[in-house]
Formats: sequence, structure tokens, C-alpha cells
Amino acid sequence: MSETVTIVGAGMVGICTALSLAERNFKVRIIDKNAPAQGASYGNAGIISPWSILPQAVPGIWKNIPNLMFGRHQVLKTRMSQLPKLVPWGIEFFRNTAPEKVERASEAMSILCGPSIDLYRQHLVGTKHEDFLTEAWYVHAFRSEDTARNWDENAIDYRQRRKFGAEVEFIGDKDLHRLEPALGPDFKAAVLVKGQARAKSPEKIALALLNKALSLGVTFDQAEMLEIRRENDLWHIQCKDRSFESEKLVMAAGAWSTKLLEPLGIKLPLMAERGYHVQFPNPGVALNNSVMDIDAKIVASSMTEGLRVAGASEFCNINAKADPKRQALLTKQAKTIVPDLNTEDASFWHGHRPSFPDSLPLIGEFDTHPGLFASFGHSHYGLMMAPKSGEILSDLIEGRKHNLDISAFNTKRFS
Repeated sequence: MSETVTIVGAGMVGICTALSLAERNFKVRIIDKNAPAQGASYGNAGIISPWSILPQAVPGIWKNIPNLMFGRHQVLKTRMSQLPKLVPWGIEFFRNTAPEKVERASEAMSILCGPSIDLYRQHLVGTKHEDFLTEAWYVHAFRSEDTARNWDENAIDYRQRRKFGAEVEFIGDKDLHRLEPALGPDFKAAVLVKGQARAKSPEKIALALLNKALSLGVTFDQAEMLEIRRENDLWHIQCKDRSFESEKLVMAAGAWSTKLLEPLGIKLPLMAERGYHVQFPNPGVALNNSVMDIDAKIVASSMTEGLRVAGASEFCNINAKADPKRQALLTKQAKTIVPDLNTEDASFWHGHRPSFPDSLPLIGEFDTHPGLFASFGHSHYGLMMAPKSGEILSDLIEGRKHNLDISAFNTKRFS
């Protein structure tokens, strides 16, 4: 192929898309105002799961909102400045809790998440960094054995995972602490989701894949994009200090995508949902798997850079300052998960998940703007969904037909 494709966004979604296109001999350029893999692709919990197929909007979630917001774990926070945007988004979110919509979303999510481990392994071949991905289980740790057993038997989470083929197992106190000796005594049981993997370093995986793409002819330009416009069948990308032209343009800038598209008249209900992590470089202890404190909704995982604890959901302006209380809270929660953790020299990070009300990304071409494609809005699932999203979008750009039903990702669904 001789067509040129420019990808705006150097996160995992943009990098995987570039790699898939380069393998099909497209000429590809990636543009990002920041260095590669420094947003949500860097700061996540490192979980790579074929079984993350449940959207955030599920039946009955409204009952749990007060506890999420005002309970002792402070899982969810909303800044008042976001209410005018959050209220219509929330109404649409609750509409998506209807059982038939949850079922359709799960089916769509399985398309993207199902092949995630295999696709990452394929992409990492030849990078000399195949070991950045390791097999792991997802340990959902509970403070009550009765609660864990009840969730295992009745929760939609595990019901859906089993339906799509996941091996899910309940274990009690002794087996849990045999599996994770460093885990604190507060936790009395767990539900295990098997057949998963974890990234030892999400950033290093992204950079390894970017280097592979560069070796195939992809170019990367660090530049702040100011404007895009269509002229003479080409997309013109005006940056602060230079400009580019491209036959195809892919918007993969995560939570920043809608701001860049609004001047074209494209308005979408995308919220910037902030997450945080604290990383402990000399933890003194290690976890064997990815461990979620099911009450606090945070995940702890051992990585090459130390032990990372990631989580929280905060609806705020994308440029708002970080919540100064969050680091102390996450550190306290980390010590509950791993009491012997050395918390000295910790680093604190925050970033934004791009979240649509239905938890599904936009993947495809905008009908009103020929040659303009979307691949953003991956919510909490970007690391898992990135490789297949890149493959699907490459199919669409190439004009290749496949038998997958990707209508759930259609760019017109919010029109």
C-alpha cells in the first residue's frame, strides 16, 4: 500500500494500530504532544485479561453509588465543576444498565479483550522483550468468606465471565494466603479469575512495540496538534511548530480526542475519568498475581519498577490538579493489602481514562468526514483492548472484510 496514515496519540492503542498498519505496508506516522506511552498506557494496573467483558454500567449499580462516593474507601469522586457534563453522561450511563444492553456490551468487549494475550505475544515476537508479559491470575480478595462465596455464586461479574469461557474459582482463607503469602490478614477469601496475564511494565511493553513499529518504517513526531482540516482529499494536521499531510487520519488520543474533534462539528459524550497510582520502588515484598481489594476497587501488582497500587475514579476537568489526599489514601490501602510493604521513595501518578457511557470505544470511520477514523474511548480496558482495536481498524482502513460484528463500536451510535 502507498497510502499514508497519521495516528494522533502514542498510547498503547495508537502504537498497536501503527504496528498493525505497518505490517500491511502502510506508511504510518504517529503524532503526540508527549513522549510515547506516558498517559493511561503507562499508569494502569497492568492487567491483560481476556475475561474483562463486563461494562461499568450493570444492573443495580445505582444502589452502590452512595457507598462508592461516601464510604471509607472513597472509590468514586466527582468535582462540582463537572456536574453540567456529568449529569447527561450519567443518565445515558444508567440507560446502559438494562440487561439486554449489558449483554450486548459484554459480547462486544469479548471481541476486543478475548484475543489480548495472544495478540500481545505475537506483537512482542522479535522485540527481545517477550518476557515483559507473564501469566497470572486475577485475585479478587474479600474481607468476608460469606461475601466472597455469595459473589462467586450470584454476581453478574462472574456469571458473565464463566459464560464467555473463563475459569473462575472460589478459595478460602488458607488457600488464599498460600497463593499470596504477602497478603494481609484482613482478607479472608478470594475469587480467582484464571487464564490471564499481567504486564511487568506497561510502559516498557508499549515502547518495545513502538520500536518494532519504527523498525518497520513508522515515524514518531512529538508535536502539539492545533488543528485538523480536510483539503484537496488530504488531511492537514497543523501543529505548533510544523504541519503534516495525510490521506488517512486516526484519532487515538484517548481522553483528549473529543477536544481535537469538536472544531469539526463532532461532539461525543466522552468523560475524562481520572485514575491514580502509587508505586513503591523498593517494596521488600512481592505479589505473585494481580490482586484487587474488592471493597476499595484498587489493584496491586508487582512490576519491574516496584509494587504498584492503582485505582480510584474521579470525574474532573482534564487539567485539574491531582487530589492531594489520594496518595496518602492509596498508600494506606496498599499497606492493608501488603502489610510488610516498604513505602519509602514512592512515586505518585494520575491520568485519564476516556470513558463513554456504555464502556465501549469508538472504532471506525466518521461517515461525515472521509478518511477520518476513530479508535478511542476504551475506558478502564485500554491495555487489554489495544491490540485487537488496532487490528480491526487496520482492516477497515485497508478495506478488508471480516466476519466480526463490530457495530457496537460504530462512530454513529451517539448521533
